[in-house]
Amino acid sequence: MLDTAMKQQLSTYLANLREPIELVASLADDAKSTQTRELLEEIAALHDLVTASFDGTDDRKPSFIIRRASDAEKWVRFAGLPMGHEFTSLVLALLWAGGHPPKVDADLIEQVRGIEGDFNFEMYFSLSCHNCPDVVQALTLMALENPRITATLIEGGTYQDEVDARDIMAVPATFLNGEPFYNGKMELAEILARIDTGADAKAAEKLDAKDPFEVLVIGGGPAGAATAIYTARKGFRTGIAAERFGGQLHDTLGIENLPGTAYTEGPKLAGELERHVGEYDIDLMNLAKAVKLVPAKQEGGLHTVELGNGASLKARSLILATGARWRNLGVPGEAEYRNKGVAYCPHCDGPLFKGKRIAVIGGGNSGVEAAIDLAKIVGHVTLIEYDEKLRADEVLQAKLRSMDNVEIVTSGQTTEITGKDGKVDGLVLKDRKSGDERRIDLEGVFVQIGLVPNTEWLKDSGLALTRFGEIETDEEGRTNLPGIFGAGDVTDVPYKQIVVAMGEGSKAGLSAFDYLIRTEAVDEIAQAA
Repeated sequence: MLDTAMKQQLSTYLANLREPIELVASLADDAKSTQTRELLEEIAALHDLVTASFDGTDDRKPSFIIRRASDAEKWVRFAGLPMGHEFTSLVLALLWAGGHPPKVDADLIEQVRGIEGDFNFEMYFSLSCHNCPDVVQALTLMALENPRITATLIEGGTYQDEVDARDIMAVPATFLNGEPFYNGKMELAEILARIDTGADAKAAEKLDAKDPFEVLVIGGGPAGAATAIYTARKGFRTGIAAERFGGQLHDTLGIENLPGTAYTEGPKLAGELERHVGEYDIDLMNLAKAVKLVPAKQEGGLHTVELGNGASLKARSLILATGARWRNLGVPGEAEYRNKGVAYCPHCDGPLFKGKRIAVIGGGNSGVEAAIDLAKIVGHVTLIEYDEKLRADEVLQAKLRSMDNVEIVTSGQTTEITGKDGKVDGLVLKDRKSGDERRIDLEGVFVQIGLVPNTEWLKDSGLALTRFGEIETDEEGRTNLPGIFGAGDVTDVPYKQIVVAMGEGSKAGLSAFDYLIRTEAVDEIAQAA
């Protein structure tokens, strides 16, 4: 199962084990059970603190649990093979079960250990899903730290019957005590906030107690990370308040246009940015959603940002880098069938549509790239572009046109997504030239039609926005309000690209530095500090 390089890598990691661990498998006579046995035998052979047995009696076969030999009440179960994007999750499960401390905030660990009640999690993942590992790893940690929490992590391709029976059409899909819990990416703190009553109040109290920042960055994508690094290097007290550090990077797979980096993946780049931010004295506040901006009453005063959990943060200067999100079609059926055939992440959810007919809405780079990737998995792809021609790069268009299971429709307007028995069963397409309508029978619709800036929370702040809702900025990243700057996809800067966002974030950070050294702080700041 493991090639030589993977065995060497795993052997190096297993050297960190502190206590014996047990792998207990429940197997049948099928090929995947054979592969599971082979994998566990190979892992056990790499370290004398690891033992594997094959006398498990779980109904899911193949499956296996990982547990500490000295504490059998704490375990995590993998049903199916955790390879691909989940191999790292497997490694971490082995290390954590073996006593190697997780690199997680100590307060979160204590929160997990203190949770009361019985929580039985089941979570479905696909091997190509780059959002799934965060959920897998969070649930794994919870199960290995609290005996009243169990986690069964299920590879959907192996248990397709379960996927179909539970109407799962998007991953990660998490169930709690047999009922749907959440569909989508969740980090440990988010899961705890949902099951631990009072978690929001505790977090708000902690944030409220923070002293005013000299620079507060709202948003943790490439722009936010870059600006924080720049201002921290200038010696200013810097904080990042992010709803999800990494932003859209977590929804981006292949990145091939970042100069100096031939290829990387969004979640990997997000991790690298977080590590880089961690090299400086930057206060990173994750899961902090901004809901209101109260600008300073006078230049040099404190701006206030109110958060969704009730806390408030203050700062002399603000850099707004809240990014953007996928744009919705806004047609009947889209909301009703979200995660029931309507999807936005082809890499996460594509494998669930193997052999089926799907449509991709959008003829830009994102749409055409999605269609190319999906055409390798699904039975047939209909790409629908509203304009008279595709807008993607020519090299992508050429690749798409070379695929024999793809139909390209231009001047096409999707007017409705239809469904039956709770699932998508087609869409209605209007020809914008002739006005004719036709119905296309299919089982999935992937929406790839651009971005919407995350600025709803700024509507009544006095900040100037474009008619598209973007923050208006000048050539130095300044907004119309003194001491407040904008950077990245949330602004009116053209070309929503990672490298552009990083550059704009760096520029905004330098502009904030210039503002702070040239603007005298009013008395309220001296008193607050």
